[in-house]
Amino acid sequence: MPRNLKIILGLLALAVIVGLISLRSLHRRMQRMAASRAAEEQARHAVLAPPISTPTDVTVKAKIFWAAGPDRIAPVEVEMPLSADPVERSRQLLQALITNPPTAGQRTLPEDTTLSSFYILPDGTAIADFSDAISSEMPSGILSEEMAVNSIARTLESNVPGLHRLKILIRGQEAETLAGNVDLTGFFDLNGAAAPAAIRSAPPATTVAPRPAH
Repeated sequence: MPRNLKIILGLLALAVIVGLISLRSLHRRMQRMAASRAAEEQARHAVLAPPISTPTDVTVKAKIFWAAGPDRIAPVEVEMPLSADPVERSRQLLQALITNPPTAGQRTLPEDTTLSSFYILPDGTAIADFSDAISSEMPSGILSEEMAVNSIARTLESNVPGLHRLKILIRGQEAETLAGNVDLTGFFDLNGAAAPAAIRSAPPATTVAPRPAH
């Protein structure tokens, strides 16, 4: 074999080895960065939304609805302390929905979303007021918005008795849509018998109407 060819092959082999070492190093750096981002996210949420605890908290198994694919949600059973007070219980559940998805891919609400306030009217209407991040940072597309609303509604429905319908506000105000597709001007049923899809499409329009409340 000619000497020049041997040199070229040797250089190529060396380049491959260096490339493999660099890839392994890059992979490790990416893993460390991901872990660091996760820790930063948890720390940020701990500051923005500290854990909610009440004197009546009891550790129970709650069903939190997170994403189970690109177009559906499913319940995940989670042991967590929940209050006997329905308002505080709802706040605890929605905070868990926002801050504690099992994986990043199961998140249904933007990570910077905060629950500004929550209250329940005498007729069983739940009013959930979220920060602007729920709209401004929502991934574009009707499926993302549907899953976001459904995850809120089904989580409340499954764990807080006595709720009949849900109203979603953004920054204390009624919004026309969540992020351009899902209509927020009406109410969403919380009746236990409702299908997971709480929203129906309006074919030619850019908004989607909620199910009529009973």
